[in-house]
Amino acid sequence: MADKEPKKAGYKKISAEEAKEKMDNDENIVILDVRTLEEYDEKHIPGAVVIPNETIKKETLKELPDLEQEILVYCRSGNRSRQAAEKLIEAGYTNVYDFGGINEWTYETE
Repeated sequence: MADKEPKKAGYKKISAEEAKEKMDNDENIVILDVRTLEEYDEKHIPGAVVIPNETIKKETLKELPDLEQEILVYCRSGNRSRQAAEKLIEAGYTNVYDFGGINEWTYETE
């Protein structure tokens, strides 16, 4: 009998350039800023949703109900984005990409 267990997604790290390309080509993508609200208010990528890493647990987020939604995660330097991406994958999200920190982001911010 075939194993019916869903295939677990793995951690995926992409460059800022790859993230920008995905953003430009898919309007349904979620850009997730996992820094604090204060950091977000100072500067963020346009259209980003803020959910601080500290508040993300290994469970589905009400703000992100679709487990197959493509989610691009960033923070300040890349540490929290990796932690958050791994927690989201543990929670069952299948299209999570960590593109590091806003410090390396050379594109538009607001």
